[in-house]
Amino acid sequence: MVQSTGRCPICRKNPTAEAYKPFCSKRCADLDLQRWLTGGYVLPGGADDVPPDNDEEG
Repeated sequence: MVQSTGRCPICRKNPTAEAYKPFCSKRCADLDLQRWLTGGYVLPGGADDVPPDNDEEG
């Protein structure tokens, strides 16, 4: 099996480990998961992404 020569996307210091690919360690994999779960990764959106207000009084 050939080991990847890529770098960890979190710490960018260590090469990726097969067990935690694309990360170098469990620590970096857990940091990435934490960022996803806490909203650390957000895609920019415009005003069109807001649903319309359906509370019509009348």
